[in-house]
Amino acid sequence: MTSGRVAFAIEDRGQFAAGDGFGPSGAYERLVGKVHVRVDPTSVPGGSIADLELAPSDEDGLIGCTADFMILKPVDLGRANGRLFFDYGNRGNKRALQFFNDAAHTNNPLTRSHAGNGFLMRRGYSVVWVAWQADLLPGGGRMLLDVPVARIDGKAVTGLVRTEFIADRAGITSFPLSARITTRSHPATSLDTRRAKLTRRRYPGSEPVVVPAEHWGFAQEEIGIGLDNAGEERAIVPSVIHIHVANGMQPGWIYELEYEGSAPLVLGLGHAVVRDTIAYLKSGSADNPLLHAGHGAQKAYAWGRSQTGRCIRDFIYRGFNADHRGERVFDGVFSHVAGAGRMNMSRFANLTIAGSQQYEDHGNTTDTFPFAYAVSDDPLTGVRDAIAKRPDTDPLIIHTQTSTEYWQRRGSLVHTDAFGNDLPDPENVRIYSWAGSQHYADPRAEKAARGAFEFPTNVVQTSFLFRALLDALDRWATDGVPPPPSRVPRRSDGTLVAVEAWRSAFPRIPGALAPRTPNGFDGSTAEAYAVLVPAVDPDGNEIAGIRAPMVAAPLATYTGWNVRSRGFGHGAMHGFDGATIVFPETVDEVAATGDPRRPILERYGRGDGYVARIRAAAETLIAEGFMLEEDLEPTLALAGDWGRPRHDLSLPAE
Repeated sequence: MTSGRVAFAIEDRGQFAAGDGFGPSGAYERLVGKVHVRVDPTSVPGGSIADLELAPSDEDGLIGCTADFMILKPVDLGRANGRLFFDYGNRGNKRALQFFNDAAHTNNPLTRSHAGNGFLMRRGYSVVWVAWQADLLPGGGRMLLDVPVARIDGKAVTGLVRTEFIADRAGITSFPLSARITTRSHPATSLDTRRAKLTRRRYPGSEPVVVPAEHWGFAQEEIGIGLDNAGEERAIVPSVIHIHVANGMQPGWIYELEYEGSAPLVLGLGHAVVRDTIAYLKSGSADNPLLHAGHGAQKAYAWGRSQTGRCIRDFIYRGFNADHRGERVFDGVFSHVAGAGRMNMSRFANLTIAGSQQYEDHGNTTDTFPFAYAVSDDPLTGVRDAIAKRPDTDPLIIHTQTSTEYWQRRGSLVHTDAFGNDLPDPENVRIYSWAGSQHYADPRAEKAARGAFEFPTNVVQTSFLFRALLDALDRWATDGVPPPPSRVPRRSDGTLVAVEAWRSAFPRIPGALAPRTPNGFDGSTAEAYAVLVPAVDPDGNEIAGIRAPMVAAPLATYTGWNVRSRGFGHGAMHGFDGATIVFPETVDEVAATGDPRRPILERYGRGDGYVARIRAAAETLIAEGFMLEEDLEPTLALAGDWGRPRHDLSLPAE
């Protein structure tokens, strides 16, 4: 299929879910292939793509890019809802069915089980994935995008590359230079370690110690089985895309490599590929695979979480939501757990690397002014700016974040100015804090995970919020009915506070090590930008925001932070993990431990008392528009038997 600068090549077309019907939408089919996009550099907002001028072009002056795509759509588009739902694949992975349909994660959705509860299909959406991240390697069904390397006079650009490595266990000697096996490395221009610098440090603010050049190399350790029963054999193989440390990297320490690398990709072309492809799918072109009754998708919505939530914010900020005709591309977007960040798509960037955290990837420059959707001033530069600043083409925006984003991703700056003062929401923006939830809340979680951190991970169930808020976004875009007002902690009412006030209010739970500070900024930037956190009640649970039933009727203190264990950066926060710190169960346990929190049996009496409180909380959310009726019974089922196995309790089953 072709239409000027966008051409779809469908390589596979067949049934989805074995042809099962999804209510009024009927059966779905799956289209898989590649979309070829020729980007016109003159259509790119000025300065929005680094090294655009260094990307080779064809005889027409256009830059060729090729992206993997997949579409799940009703076989009969007359039964569809006319809406395109674009899942910004997180690091090339398809995530929408996991979070909206409560399905098991897969990069190859095909069977009925992959549809989960069928929510998106029952609503009639055409679910679209198009690769936008160009630095991924093949494997695992990841979506891949091919873009040009930046070149000067035909030669690949070279320059300084910085990479951070953290080994999570003993015995690790080799890493790809990208630090991620899924991600393309920038090749070193020389194997001579004297022309590079490797350091290690205990904490991000610790003084770095140089690792002698003779103790490491640009190489990879390969392991195999020898001949004649020689046992395991190892070989150190020179490699311009790997680092090898002879004695292994010490677990939990932060290693940083500076070297001269080459061949950076023009990563920002991913924005243009998404823009042009979605605009095409909304067009009336005869080659449009979503064409029905002479037109394409009537509305287009985008959803992304974490990395891709940041990508959505960056897409809007850089002006890509206007197509080459100046028309709006996405009618609505839903950015989840992006915090205050955007994308770093500069030369030699690594798009897989996570946003800055207190310990990991602390120096990754994903959080730069402007942070907020509303207009505010930058005290460092005097610049006045905003994420949403183009009212004629900006989409309707729903931004959601959890407790983790306030602690690790500077999330307060999404709705405050640099000094921590509340900002008014633009008319096209709604911001919701999911109180007491963590960055990654697995809809299908069972037991809490454990790792190199102090507490079991956060188990709060929140996936019902995705469904209710997508319905709200559709009503807003279709009928002009706005969603509920933003619900976030506010400085003005005392629910958004400095960490000192938080520490004074957080209960002194026996043996519970709490973070000293949220992830802030360094140097002069730390003085310029205030990072605040949500206030808590006597249980340590957050007061403001949308309180999921498990938080409104708690069995534990649910946090968006977890603390690194001894030997792994003890005391610093661990990644994007939250915590579940279970309440004392009985009065006797309180007497034995000194835990200041009320015991579970005193709160609820019996297990049916707990379920009744969960029901009341869920019905309140339904009335407020934050939960669908269909999610009530599954929520009550999760609450049965004291919420086990999510909660590790010794209370008897009832």
